[in-house]
Amino acid sequence: MKLAPKFLGAEGSVLHGSRNVIRNLRKYFNGWGISKMGDKTIIIEDYNNKWPEMFFGLKSIIERRLGDLVLRIEHVGSTAVPGLAAKPILDIDVVIDSMDLLPDVIQGLESLGYVHEGNLGVEDREAFARKDANVPYSILEIPKTEHHLYVCNKESKELVRHISFRDALIRNPGYAVEYGNLKKELAAKYRGNRQSYTDGKSEFVYRVLTESEKKL
Repeated sequence: MKLAPKFLGAEGSVLHGSRNVIRNLRKYFNGWGISKMGDKTIIIEDYNNKWPEMFFGLKSIIERRLGDLVLRIEHVGSTAVPGLAAKPILDIDVVIDSMDLLPDVIQGLESLGYVHEGNLGVEDREAFARKDANVPYSILEIPKTEHHLYVCNKESKELVRHISFRDALIRNPGYAVEYGNLKKELAAKYRGNRQSYTDGKSEFVYRVLTESEKKL
């Protein structure tokens, strides 16, 4: 079975063998904050109907600050899939036309309290941490939403991976149920071992992206 380079290929090559798949999927999941969370206990919650509302609240704040620098803002990761069990942490991709705009984007996000962390080894995708749990909210009393924030150019392969996987799960609710059950099983089995948890999802993600590519 082959997977199109635009999903998981390294420098345009097609993957062969499970080791390459695992290695590239680790990078894929690192795109959703896995690498930054260490070995904290993994918590998987049933789908929360408030997650979309939380996303739109964050989206509004970021759009107001960055203005025309932004092409669009995407809710990605498991919290973007209706009905899917997930870690209660939103994943957000801010899409820009070109990385030439990045200095201005960094300045705007820093004014909201984000800290630029670089690409963390993922090309065309820049990671941003929060100075504290209140970022980017200006009203201290409102509930805060934990989230991972990334800036991608519109041609970013990482962005394509995020959206392709999200959309595949939305189109096929059976995938979402299977994935949610798998995550709960892995979280119970590995608890604080985030790398083993991530590796345990790799085969499923590979299969979903492969089958989705065949249908395009």
